[in-house]
Amino acid sequence: MKISILLPYKENFSPLYAGAVSIFINDTSKISKFKKNIIIYGNTTNKLRFSKSYINLEYKKSFLKSSSKSYILEFLKKEKEIKSDIIELHNRPSYLKYLTNLNYPKKVLYFHNDPLEMSGSRKINDRIFLIDNLDKIIFNSSWSKSRFIKKLPIAYLSSNKLIVIKQSISRKQINLKKNKKIIIFVGKLNSDKGYDIFGKAVLPILTKYKDWSATVIGDEPREKIYFEHPRLKNLGFQNHKYVLKNLEEASIAVVCSRWNEPFGRTSLEAASRGCGVIISDRGGLKETITDGIILRNITAENFSKNINKLIVNPKLLLKYQTNSLRNFYLTNKFASQQIDNYRKNLLYANKQNFNISKLKILHITNLNEKHSGRLFYNTGRRINNGLIKLDHKVLTLSDRDLLTNYKTLRDITGTKKLNNTFIETVRNFKPDLILLGHADSIKSETLEIIKKESPNIKISQWFLDRMDTKWKSNKIRFLDKIKYMDYSFCTTEPKALNLDKYKVSFIPNPVDSSIDDLKVYENKKAEFDLFFAMSHGVHRGVLKKGKYDDREKLINFLIKKNPNIKFNIFGMNKIQPIWGEDFKNQLYNSKIALNLSQGVPLKYYSSDRIAQLMGNGIATLVDKKTELNKLFSDKEVIFYNTASDLSKKLNFMLKNHKLRNRLAKKGRSIYHKKFNSKIVADFIICKIFNINKKFNW
Repeated sequence: MKISILLPYKENFSPLYAGAVSIFINDTSKISKFKKNIIIYGNTTNKLRFSKSYINLEYKKSFLKSSSKSYILEFLKKEKEIKSDIIELHNRPSYLKYLTNLNYPKKVLYFHNDPLEMSGSRKINDRIFLIDNLDKIIFNSSWSKSRFIKKLPIAYLSSNKLIVIKQSISRKQINLKKNKKIIIFVGKLNSDKGYDIFGKAVLPILTKYKDWSATVIGDEPREKIYFEHPRLKNLGFQNHKYVLKNLEEASIAVVCSRWNEPFGRTSLEAASRGCGVIISDRGGLKETITDGIILRNITAENFSKNINKLIVNPKLLLKYQTNSLRNFYLTNKFASQQIDNYRKNLLYANKQNFNISKLKILHITNLNEKHSGRLFYNTGRRINNGLIKLDHKVLTLSDRDLLTNYKTLRDITGTKKLNNTFIETVRNFKPDLILLGHADSIKSETLEIIKKESPNIKISQWFLDRMDTKWKSNKIRFLDKIKYMDYSFCTTEPKALNLDKYKVSFIPNPVDSSIDDLKVYENKKAEFDLFFAMSHGVHRGVLKKGKYDDREKLINFLIKKNPNIKFNIFGMNKIQPIWGEDFKNQLYNSKIALNLSQGVPLKYYSSDRIAQLMGNGIATLVDKKTELNKLFSDKEVIFYNTASDLSKKLNFMLKNHKLRNRLAKKGRSIYHKKFNSKIVADFIICKIFNINKKFNW
């Protein structure tokens, strides 16, 4: 097990000039339960490093690539060798785009700055991309999180991927009696940090109280703000240990930032060293202390007034100091435990990759029980069978059947009771995986509850229907809950639907040996030549008035062009569709079948009809524009290009019985071998749990 931490480019992972990010990573990593598994990557010129587990990424500079891009590409080279279980990015959301092709490792992003001021998270679409492609997003304050979710769609606001882990410092017992009468300022000596405010506030104090002094630690080469006083010492930039030593000696610490501090490490460290802390109410600053003075009115006069308040009232000062120490909880141990907890949860999920031979799976799909078994061969049952054949423990909820039974005057659709039943079933069954098949009645709010209660449960969906042109509503259905999905599957090539930006894979319509048990090619007495069955929904075989199905035009063309061919057509020309065993009997009584879906052919798309046809051993005609010739050869499927070509090949195959039967037999054999329910179910499991395994598509 390996955890890779990637620092921002040029982050100084050295005690000589360490920033807040490096200090936090160093302090929490060295006491982590996973410390032996952590590798820290960065780029710094300092030879002295915090940790032996640090690797400096060396790369050649190029005019064609930015230094940051060269940096991240060098990391990816290392990652190919290391193959981390978790990659933790710090403060660089823009790096994620280079990691999206790495399917296996879990990806975590830490924000140490305002997300709305950073490349890769400024725009709403940027932040949606981050949520969709990361496993966790860590914020150093609730304020930073509030900035991230600003103007996001409601569905993303309560994502369980977004958590707050504040920065930390070591706990130390301080003898407050030894504290000297020192007022301290630590930070950049610029106007954003309010150094000009501090100077104007503290000079009158030093003039008034001869026994008090001030210490300033920091520098700012870009902005020159100077204050002079005999008892004001400017120590310049100092290493972290020296800063903490000075905080231990001081009595009052002042943090008067004008800008919205994402967190504010100085006030955190001052509180941990027993200072009476006075801070401005900006950004996440107020989250750094438990006891102190927080000022909304950020003026020199107001800060001077409150410093004076503590000086003239030693008991009040001691109270703030004592309570700061007593109530201080943001320790390195506390933060490290929080980090280790989410790591454990992520790694637990990864661990399942190697122990998933017997998963508990809750499958929500329509089994059409209310239609008395006439669709016993539907895809939901096929996938169910495949999962069971893999030896998984499968519990199935037929959502639409339950809706029928759950309808009441108070709950007209039955949706409320269905979702409550779903939640209780999850609580009782405790599945490893929830698999949704066209389960539109399961609400996003329900999935949100489940994610919060059981963050380790994987959730996935499969979808069979078209999602283009006049079927765009299906795409909306598919995308409706995709942010809750660990993986999604459809029977169309995702790129053809612009779904490739999500975790979506193509799956073939599966066959199942217990369902697709016919060998039509063995029937030498078939009565009909061409079988074609369609429907316009479960209930209808005739189109509603004003509706049009382009398939009827092609079928009627064939009928007109081939008067000598015996057609076995259902679901059109006022002939109702057929279901159940009647469907299989009519199929068995035919020589050739046409697989034809509505609309313009899409790459790989076919309804589940293709599995019912080829899986039962009938010679099958398929439009070549579906590109299914990349999955099957012309020795297994009869591919046609145009209506005329279809008619020509139909007649040819009817005359060549041996060739037709040989093709049908081969097609059935290949389909059952490559795309059976067990293999398709295995593919689904492998994708969800990030298992690298080769399949035939």
